[in-house]
Amino acid sequence: MKWNVRAIATPALAAGFRLAGVPADAVDDADAAGARLGVAATDPRLGILLVEQRLLDGIPEAVRREAERRAVPILVPVPSPGRDEPADHAADLILELLRRAIGYRVRLR
Repeated sequence: MKWNVRAIATPALAAGFRLAGVPADAVDDADAAGARLGVAATDPRLGILLVEQRLLDGIPEAVRREAERRAVPILVPVPSPGRDEPADHAADLILELLRRAIGYRVRLR
């Protein structure tokens, strides 16, 4: 089966995804992102859903948890432009994705 990738982001970041060839839904706020997330999470052709971190942080916990429970699509947060993340943030993100994918917490050395 062929899986698709889609993004949910603010208009400026969504334009960048589209330039890179990734279909993107442009939303202005977390409420709209939550609505799009709920619909996208039920798309049987979608394998990876990229969501801008600032929007993902504002999505209601129940909607976010329901999307994260599904094995597919894999929900991947994308850093918002201009946000300074700690250096170990990338490793934490990878560990969280692995935990969701295999259902077990892994320790990286």
